[in-house]
Amino acid sequence: MIVHQPKILVLFGTRPEAIKLAPVIKELEKQSIETVVVSSSQHGHLIQPFLDLFGVVVDHDLRVMREKQSLNDVCFRVIERLDKLLQAESPDVIVVQGDTTTALAGAIAAFNRNIAIGHVEAGLRSSDRNSPFPEEMNRRLISVLATFHFAATEQNRCTLISEGVDPDSVIVTGNPVVDSLNSVVENLRPGERFASVLEATRGLKRILLTTHRRESFGAAMSANLRVLKEFVKKHDDVCLLFPVHPNPNVRSVTESILGDAERVVLLEPLGYSDFVAAMLNSWLIVSDSGGVQEEAPSLGKPLLVLRQNTERPEAVTAGVARLVGGDPKELERLLQENYDDDTWIRSLSSIPNPFGDGLAAKRIAEFFKNNWRGRASAKMRRR
Repeated sequence: MIVHQPKILVLFGTRPEAIKLAPVIKELEKQSIETVVVSSSQHGHLIQPFLDLFGVVVDHDLRVMREKQSLNDVCFRVIERLDKLLQAESPDVIVVQGDTTTALAGAIAAFNRNIAIGHVEAGLRSSDRNSPFPEEMNRRLISVLATFHFAATEQNRCTLISEGVDPDSVIVTGNPVVDSLNSVVENLRPGERFASVLEATRGLKRILLTTHRRESFGAAMSANLRVLKEFVKKHDDVCLLFPVHPNPNVRSVTESILGDAERVVLLEPLGYSDFVAAMLNSWLIVSDSGGVQEEAPSLGKPLLVLRQNTERPEAVTAGVARLVGGDPKELERLLQENYDDDTWIRSLSSIPNPFGDGLAAKRIAEFFKNNWRGRASAKMRRR
């Protein structure tokens, strides 16, 4: 039987999406599958350095961003502009990743055009529809719409099946962030500016901080920043590296609390190579980021998760991450505990990566190359 290969439109709009879909795009191209690359530019100019790093060329840019727009504004513009593109390109499949507004809008637009949907990183759940917001609900809705579910872990697969997803439509691939990390680490060369930061902090225990989620805004973020400031102040051999997210809610509180703090280095958002170098050279990572919950364990680095819950419990279960919760005193306790006794930190190098082996993109591309047609047709008929 001849297996017809699909025309695939890959959609992304944020930095995490670009990082995780770049290896998928490269593998699809390697398999000679016709691929149309589309960016919504949800993260605007911040996304381009990541695309350059991985050699990804955007065929169409939807340019949806406006100042002070709402989530509904973004969703509306992506659907409106993508719909015209779907009409013009007529893809067989649209591939989206994760839980962004761009991903949800892409899935809705594809469903309404009766186009098959491949969801990369399917099956993550925090069990709280409002945390993280709006990501938790976005990924649940995409799961209802998707045709193919590319799950990073067996636990993600079981979650989807428990929700009534057809087991034959769920493929466990690992997470393609591991593919990207392996590629970057293999050729890692920090930029001159960040290399100077590493040199200036040589010999210190570096804490790498990232915080930018909506549920962290306000009192929670302020309290966590104060805890970190005081911890650094009390320990002469510790410093804090903080690439500050451009969101005004993050920048304003950061400048007011950390602006004049000793041994605190406030940085502009880092390119991916520099960020990987920052993770590799850190003593401890503190973050509310979903992607960092995958990246830190993949690099064998200890992570304190600044959240009440996590949609990536594999990292906590494996013992490579610890959940802080919403109490800043718990952050203070965990920082001091690991400063006094580094047994946990030293143990991480022997723990297997819970997010895969770096072959996720290859598995996704080979799935489409070998057997997409029959499954897609059956799924589309069931609609």
